[in-house]
Amino acid sequence: MRVLRKFVSSSAVRSVGYDDALHILEVEYISGDVYRYYGVPRRAYERLSKAPSKGTYVNREIKPKFPYAKAA
Repeated sequence: MRVLRKFVSSSAVRSVGYDDALHILEVEYISGDVYRYYGVPRRAYERLSKAPSKGTYVNREIKPKFPYAKAA
């Protein structure tokens, strides 16, 4: 499975993508690590895309609320 990501302006996050059918948010960090967050509603992805600080949004609104795994 591969989610199409778009580059974002952030000191912590390089790119983000969203799979509408599976409700998976994929986040690529500056380190190169990619994580998938499961069960994320589209509106959370849209808010992340508009957030002034992508890293802060992920840490406050995504990580504590949704299961995730590092992508292989």
